[in-house]
Amino acid sequence: MELKVIVNGQQICMEIDATKRLLDFLRDDLCLTGVKEGCSEGECGACTIILNRNAVASCSILAGQVNGDEIITIEGLAQNGELDIIQNAFIEKGAIQCGFCSPGMILSCKALLMNNPDPTDDEIKRAIEGNLCRCTGYNKIVEAMHSIVSRGHNCEE
Repeated sequence: MELKVIVNGQQICMEIDATKRLLDFLRDDLCLTGVKEGCSEGECGACTIILNRNAVASCSILAGQVNGDEIITIEGLAQNGELDIIQNAFIEKGAIQCGFCSPGMILSCKALLMNNPDPTDDEIKRAIEGNLCRCTGYNKIVEAMHSIVSRGHNCEE
């Protein structure tokens, strides 16, 4: 099938196997290797992307299902050589350790802030509950989110 999709702000139009997982399309066809494969069952959050402003597990979606949609991967957050405010907050608060879960965790946080610029602790915890991390624990991630919210930053961009 011919897939037309916007990925990280760029229009993509290419012939694909509609039954290919979105994860594989992003990694193999577009070389966006920040999308990680973990459990392959949509349970660990390593493959999280933003699809139409919502955090989703790309391993559980077929590429043919996203025709006409908009996708953001971790590679699409930095602009003009500058890290996104969420990426900076994760670094400042020590919320990144080995880095394997970080792209999915950051994108889950970005999607939350895109839809809710002033989340509560419970809303932050719900947003990241699908992302497993063995290195940082989750407190530093919540702290990073609070540091963004306290600055009153708009994550719409």
